[in-house]
Amino acid sequence: MVRASSKKPRDVAPNDPMPARIDPCLATLVDKPPIGPDWAYEVKWDVCGYRLAVHIEPGRVRVLTRGGYDWTDRFPSIADDARRLAVKTAILDGEAVVLNDQGRSDFGMLQRALGRLSSAVEAGAIVFYAFDVLYLDGRDVRRLPLRERRRLLEPLVAGREGAVRLSEEVQADGDAFFSVACAHGLEGIIAKHVEKPYSSGRGEWWQKITCKRRDSFVIVGFEPSTVPGHLGRLLLAARKNDDLVYLGAAARAGRTIYHASCATSSHRSLRKNRQ
Repeated sequence: MVRASSKKPRDVAPNDPMPARIDPCLATLVDKPPIGPDWAYEVKWDVCGYRLAVHIEPGRVRVLTRGGYDWTDRFPSIADDARRLAVKTAILDGEAVVLNDQGRSDFGMLQRALGRLSSAVEAGAIVFYAFDVLYLDGRDVRRLPLRERRRLLEPLVAGREGAVRLSEEVQADGDAFFSVACAHGLEGIIAKHVEKPYSSGRGEWWQKITCKRRDSFVIVGFEPSTVPGHLGRLLLAARKNDDLVYLGAAARAGRTIYHASCATSSHRSLRKNRQ
């Protein structure tokens, strides 16, 4: 006679519901990098890019802005490449940028790729640099520390050359990495505590440190905007002795002017300076 087992069947953890939208974690501005083994550092992209969340679901991909708008149709190359990732469901947090010939992110080129300014820059030139994963194959992983979330993210996107790539994390002395970043003309760096979960809104566990580079320039022209009654990019020059030296175009955001080349993807040069 066969006896029924007295053991209860092992519980299978149910899938976590996939959020329709997640408010992003935002970095707090500080004067200098935090120091210690629990901090990791990344290139700061946000002035020259768009913060996006890529939602991968069976049969569809959605690309949402920081404010929750569905811009999938504006980022077709990101959506297409995300479909090729080896996941069933995922939410990736990252930044969309366009790189110029020097490997620097260019806000003006990004605007052109999105059709906001007339140019030959194609939408396919936009690259999404993923720096976090919030949901993966039925699991809400926001509760995990960043160290473990990065361990889940890296096999998905590391080494890819398509529209979805990995934003590299640097384990280094914070002050040294910040100095190197500023020397390479970057906007700044982001410091993240590797033992903390993902928390929407602005908090102390993500910190941003900017390279404070300010100067006075002469506006020598402008590019028209596709929006009637608005300016596109401003054309800037600097005084050198009695002459004006053309510097390039700059994007405007409110009363702030950003030079077109704001950051760089040339992590290899940064790594070389760390060694």
